[in-house]
Amino acid sequence: MTTALTADSRRFTAKKALFSFLGRVFRVYSPSGQLRYFVKKKAFRLKEEINVFSDESQSTIALVIRARSVFDFGATYDITHSSSGEVIGSCRRQGLKSIVRDEWTLMGPTDVAIGKIQEDSMVLALLRRFILHSLLPQSFTVYEGDEPKGTIAQRFNPFQLAYDVDCSRATGLDERLLVGAVVLLLSIDGRQE
Repeated sequence: MTTALTADSRRFTAKKALFSFLGRVFRVYSPSGQLRYFVKKKAFRLKEEINVFSDESQSTIALVIRARSVFDFGATYDITHSSSGEVIGSCRRQGLKSIVRDEWTLMGPTDVAIGKIQEDSMVLALLRRFILHSLLPQSFTVYEGDEPKGTIAQRFNPFQLAYDVDCSRATGLDERLLVGAVVLLLSIDGRQE
């Protein structure tokens, strides 16, 4: 698993599988197209927990994403290294704000806000939710502190949800936190389709 903080480790593509039964499948690819992470999310879990594997054999869990509570509209998800139990950081969905325009707060291991992910303009967000749906792809700006340092852009494809991520300028954000955040976008926000 790549954990070095390089520009390349903060550039990747995440895709939801076209077909998957009894759960959802996501893959995270490097810029060269090599599989970096594999996610098979189980369906019908009361408390959200997502295992991120280092490959499709699912023999090694690289990261665990776990909701802090069962029912919470503005839920917080902790991202931990599976073998060491090290808390990498957390992502908190801004519940009420996200009705109109998706926003997530990125927090470090001590629950201090270190950045955020915010959906593009409110007008586009409203058009997407109420009129154009998957015909208008989502895009997000990734902030490190208050500075815009990256983008997460949904590809135009009404059949497969995929995000191209470029956070190469976000030198203080751990790649694993970014991967966890994008898996949450695919999993949680992807339900809005």
